[in-house]
Amino acid sequence: MLNIKNEIKSAFLENKTAVYISIILLLGTLIAGYVLQPYLQSIFDPVVDKLTEDVKNGVITLTFQTIFTNNILIVFRMFVLGIFFCFLGVILAYNGFFVGYYIASSQNLFRVLLYIIPHGIFEFSSCIIATASGFVLFHFLFRLVYNIAKPDFDYIELEDKFYNLTFKDKLVYSLEKNYDKLKQSLVLLGVAVILMAIAGVIEVYLTVPIANFILSIFG
Repeated sequence: MLNIKNEIKSAFLENKTAVYISIILLLGTLIAGYVLQPYLQSIFDPVVDKLTEDVKNGVITLTFQTIFTNNILIVFRMFVLGIFFCFLGVILAYNGFFVGYYIASSQNLFRVLLYIIPHGIFEFSSCIIATASGFVLFHFLFRLVYNIAKPDFDYIELEDKFYNLTFKDKLVYSLEKNYDKLKQSLVLLGVAVILMAIAGVIEVYLTVPIANFILSIFG
């Protein structure tokens, strides 16, 4: 019987390095985006202007459905890019640079943080875990191919280890050996999706009221 709590715990404990790398990548690009704000204007100013115009014209609607759909697509892109290891951190790094730049460009740091932090805690956590799940997916695919090319006979129960394995045999044995990594990548992906859904609810229904309430007290 699948123990969800243990599976989640195992997925995080056995892939701590992937999670730590994702955290460092996000924090590093956030800081870099903030510090390098003057040099990033030519890149991000048009992005901010287009987003503002699209929201104003109704092209982008800030409803739970649109925000949730967009955010979930980002999570799945991060996961799927695990297939292409060199592109894996691109989305996370871009978001880090953009948020760092946006915060640095604001005229009121306290105000902009109030409108980011409530849902951002869950959204950033989701992006970190989604990227980590992509790293784990890449690890699974790498080991899968490696064990097909060079079977590890320690996990193959055969009387004769010089048995002429077919490609199907190698694939089955490799899948059995590396199944846990695939499962862990999907568990991390599931956690990322749940956190992103929570972020969407908070962003649509709670962030603005919370921010406005605090600003009414300290503003």
